[in-house]
Amino acid sequence: MRYISTRGGIAPISFTQAVMMGLADDGGLLLPATIPTVEDATIEHWRTLSYQELAGEVLQLFIDDIPAAELKALIARSCAKFRDPAITPLVKQGDCYILELFHGPTLAFKDVALQLLGNLFEYLLQASGGRMNILGATSGDTGSAAIHGVRGKERINIFILHPHRKVSPIQEQQMTTVLDDNVFNIAIEGTFDDGQAIVKKLFGDLAFKEKHQLGAINSINWARIVAQVVYYVYAALRLGKPGKEVDFAVPTGNFGDIFAGFVARRLLPQLIGRLILATNENNLLTRFVQGGDYSVSGVKPTSSPSMDIQVASNFERYLYYLLDEDSAATADYMARFAAAGRLQFSDEQLARIQADFVAASADEATTIATIADFYRHHHYLLDPHSAVGVYAGQACRRPEHPLVCLATAHPAKFGEAVERAIGRPPELPPPLAELAGRESRCQVMAAEVETIREFIDAHAI
Repeated sequence: MRYISTRGGIAPISFTQAVMMGLADDGGLLLPATIPTVEDATIEHWRTLSYQELAGEVLQLFIDDIPAAELKALIARSCAKFRDPAITPLVKQGDCYILELFHGPTLAFKDVALQLLGNLFEYLLQASGGRMNILGATSGDTGSAAIHGVRGKERINIFILHPHRKVSPIQEQQMTTVLDDNVFNIAIEGTFDDGQAIVKKLFGDLAFKEKHQLGAINSINWARIVAQVVYYVYAALRLGKPGKEVDFAVPTGNFGDIFAGFVARRLLPQLIGRLILATNENNLLTRFVQGGDYSVSGVKPTSSPSMDIQVASNFERYLYYLLDEDSAATADYMARFAAAGRLQFSDEQLARIQADFVAASADEATTIATIADFYRHHHYLLDPHSAVGVYAGQACRRPEHPLVCLATAHPAKFGEAVERAIGRPPELPPPLAELAGRESRCQVMAAEVETIREFIDAHAI
C-alpha cells in the first residue's frame, strides 16, 4: 500500500514513512492511494474475531511493511491497558447502542489510536536508531492520550499545546501531572485553533521539521485514522447486515473520527449506512453539511471543549474525495480557505456532501438536557460530547436501522456538566480520583510560533 498527499506534492511513500512524516511535506494530508472493499466471505470470517484479531486484519489492508506477527504484537501491547476485554464494547440503551470508547488509560476515545501510535513510533525508532520530537495541539483529550502513549519511552520527547484554562480541570490534570522527563506541557494563551495553527506552521518549516525529527500525534497522522476505522468495523459486524446497515452518530470537532467512519463505510458499504455528524454550538461542520457553507466564525466555549474547534484538520481529506481525488483542486481550495476563511460549494457538490453525511448541532441547553433525559430514562451517564452525538443521532435516526452513538469520553471527566444535568457530580473512577493533589508541571506561553519554536529548540531530544 502506497500513501499520497491530498495536495499531490510528494512521491508515493510506504505506511511506515507516512507514520513518521505525519503532515505531508507539501502541507497536505496523507492518504492511502486506494481504499479496498471487503468481500462478503471476509466479512463472515471477521464476525468470528476478537477486537484484537479484527484490528490485525483491518490494519493489514493498509500496512504491508510491518510483518504480520510484529503488527499483531504491537496491537496486543496497545490494547493491554484497556479496562474492558472487548476494548470498545457495545451497550444497548433503549432504542440505540452506545459504543463505549473510553476504557483506555485516559478514559477517552483517543486512547484507541494513540496507544497504537506510541508503540508504532517506539518500534520504528528502535529499528532505525533514530529519535523523535512529537509536537501536537489538543482541545482536551488528545494531549493526555498522546502523553500516556509515549511517556517514558526512549528516543522520544513530546510537546503538547493546550489552550490555557479552556480544557476541563481533569483533562488538564491528566496532562500536567505526568512528570516524566520526556513530557513537556505548554498552555498557550489562545484557543485550540491557535495551537493547531502553530503546529501546522512548524511542520511546514521543513528545515525545522528535519532538524528535530518532528512527529505528529494529532489526527493529521494517518495512523490515528486507520486505528479508529477498526471500531466502526467492529460495531458494524455485530449489528449490521445488507439491507439493514448500521448508522453511526459521531461527536465531531476535528473531523478525524467521522472521517474514519467514512473510510470504514468504503470498506464495508454492505454494513455501514448513515454517518450522522454531530456538533455543539461551534457548528461549522453542520453548516457545511446542511448548506455547503464552510466558513470560520468565533469559537464559543462549551461544556464539550474537545469540539470547540473552527478549523477541522481532517476536512482536507474529505475534500480530496469530494473533488474526485484531484490533488491540484484540493490544494487550490485549501489555499482559498487559508486566504478567506470561507469556502462555498455548488448545488451538485452539496448533493454529494449530503449523500455522505447528515448533520445536527446541539446548543448548551440541549446538551445538558440530553444528559439529564438519558440518565432519567436509562440510568446511564453520558459525557457532554457523547450527549451531543446522542442528540444528533436521535434527531437524524432511521427507525428501521440500528443506531450506534459513539461515547467518546467517560462522564467523570466532565463533572461540572454532569452535575448541572443530574444534580450531583459523577463518581470518579480510580484513574481520575488519583489525580487530586498530584504535583503538576506546565509552561504558560503566548500563542506565538516563534515562542514555541524557541522552547522546542531548547528542549528537543
